[in-house]
Amino acid sequence: MSPAALLALLRNAVRILSVISHVSGPTGISAPFRLLALGDPQLEGDTAIRNYGRPAFLHLEWAIRHLTFQTEQPSLRKRLRQVTHDLVDVFFDDIPDTLESLRKHVDLFGNDFYLAHIYRTLRWWTKPTHVTVLGDLLGSQWIRDPEFNRRSSRFWNRSFKGAERIPDEIAQYPAEDYNVSGILGKEDSEAALWQRRLINVVGNHDVGYAGDLTPERLERFELAFGKASYELRFELPIEDPIVNATVFDPETNPESNRLLPELRIININNMNLDTPALDQSLQDSTYAFINAVIHTSTAVEFKGHFTLVLTHMPLYKPEGVCVDSPFFDFHEGGGVKEQNQLSADASKGFLEGIYGLSGNDKAPAGGTGRRGVILNGHDHEGCDTYHYINQSLPSDERQWNISRWDAARKDQLPGKPGLPGIREITVRSMMADFDGNAGLLSIWFDQDSWEWKYEFAACELGRQYYWWFVHVFDIILLIILAAYGALEISIISGFDAEKWIEAHVFAPSVNKAEAKADAKIAEMKKANEKTDSCIKEK
Repeated sequence: MSPAALLALLRNAVRILSVISHVSGPTGISAPFRLLALGDPQLEGDTAIRNYGRPAFLHLEWAIRHLTFQTEQPSLRKRLRQVTHDLVDVFFDDIPDTLESLRKHVDLFGNDFYLAHIYRTLRWWTKPTHVTVLGDLLGSQWIRDPEFNRRSSRFWNRSFKGAERIPDEIAQYPAEDYNVSGILGKEDSEAALWQRRLINVVGNHDVGYAGDLTPERLERFELAFGKASYELRFELPIEDPIVNATVFDPETNPESNRLLPELRIININNMNLDTPALDQSLQDSTYAFINAVIHTSTAVEFKGHFTLVLTHMPLYKPEGVCVDSPFFDFHEGGGVKEQNQLSADASKGFLEGIYGLSGNDKAPAGGTGRRGVILNGHDHEGCDTYHYINQSLPSDERQWNISRWDAARKDQLPGKPGLPGIREITVRSMMADFDGNAGLLSIWFDQDSWEWKYEFAACELGRQYYWWFVHVFDIILLIILAAYGALEISIISGFDAEKWIEAHVFAPSVNKAEAKADAKIAEMKKANEKTDSCIKEK
């Protein structure tokens, strides 16, 4: 690793430590909610192997069949010509494809454990309270059920070994009368359960875009990885009775705008928000879910709640903001075939519906909406943005603007009066080509302002080459140590290595040389005797 890369890694580590050790005030208590966010693992399988489902040396088999007259050919000349073509293809197709397939088999096996290294190491180092995988758990929505099951098994038994899917009874539909999913800030058996559970987000490579999504694909995903759309609600208890007395109560304290601190996590399947969709009923279900989220949200005038949206497809951004530009492609018969982002209208529904943001300064709470943040994946390069709207413009000119987060902070846009907005973080992929990236979101509650606050940091564990080098080096070292240990044991038990080498290495060589010399001498003697007999006869 170069000095520059090492310095960058150390700086990154310092930033990560500042986030994971963030405290909620002077008490020195760690942030009660620490989310490890992993993007787009995309486990590949048979579709990435060149000669999967066919013989490794197909052309050689055909050549043998031609030579043994197991095929129909009109003449011997054409049969021999076909054999020649097949033998050439053995060298130009079969051998390269077989070598590449063997390499890919090893690569897939190693990649599973490389992803496991990222998950295991970051869980140990950052000690998150919750973990999410932001879609594209698998590498293709087109695979058949047997291959889907194989990849799912690899996901749970290799890459995320020890993790659990969220039980269906806990992943609840938005409702006014909801169950609390857990209590934050406690280290107990329930907290340990949430540390093992994966909040899996559905992605396009899991079920397909709107034009590909079918009930069958959605059902098999949910059976393996959990529901595609649900909410979780976590409460943070306030121990001080004096502070508790300031919380809103319709009977004793109706004038207060303070609610008990609550973190609301909304996992949304946004694969079929845009039209046209292959299955209208599935799209209707998604919109019904979002409407239920909106209708069960607290009024924007109240403080104390925080909404974290987890989804796969990023919100709309104009070209130049992130690596991925707006892109839509459609099937010939209708239906979204591919998209890089949500449409501007669908994105507006997130901002104005779920978060209650508004360009109208006369709206409730001045249009500032609800506290929260959006996490998603899909764009493998990652992107950190801020969506905001300028309320000072004429009403017909007010539209959503998007700025890179660093630029928005530099211009002091977040929290600026008349510019309601929210942050959207597209987490960079955890795949090796993107440096094994992960994100960490820490959220804590500030009692003075009665608001949740958060910090986000990215962490890169490096390319797969480092992982392969360490493990190959370890294997070679183990072989050397095992050989050395066996030799030491044999010496202790009375084994004379020098005599063994002399008897089994040098002696056979000497014996072979002597035998060859003796054979040569015998041959020369026989020739001389034959010559002498000829002379005597003459």
